[in-house]
Amino acid sequence: MTDPHQPATSPGTTAGGVERRAAIAEALGKEVWPADRDTLVSKAQEGNAPDRVLADLRRLPEGQEFTNVQEVAQALGIGTEQQRF
Repeated sequence: MTDPHQPATSPGTTAGGVERRAAIAEALGKEVWPADRDTLVSKAQEGNAPDRVLADLRRLPEGQEFTNVQEVAQALGIGTEQQRF
């Protein structure tokens, strides 16, 4: 089994995960936060987001508020960079 980690990504992420998170971030922009699942889906639909982004956002837990893309990625099980100290 090969390690899915790519040298240009932080530990805990894969190239595919980085791409998914970037697509979500692009679809939502910076002005939507904080927001719940329904607000995020609506914002993405308004911007004609790709089907994959909409499908990911619809999988988010109902009733939870997210303050940024990293929280969305974590809720979806997409790897995120670890904060360095």
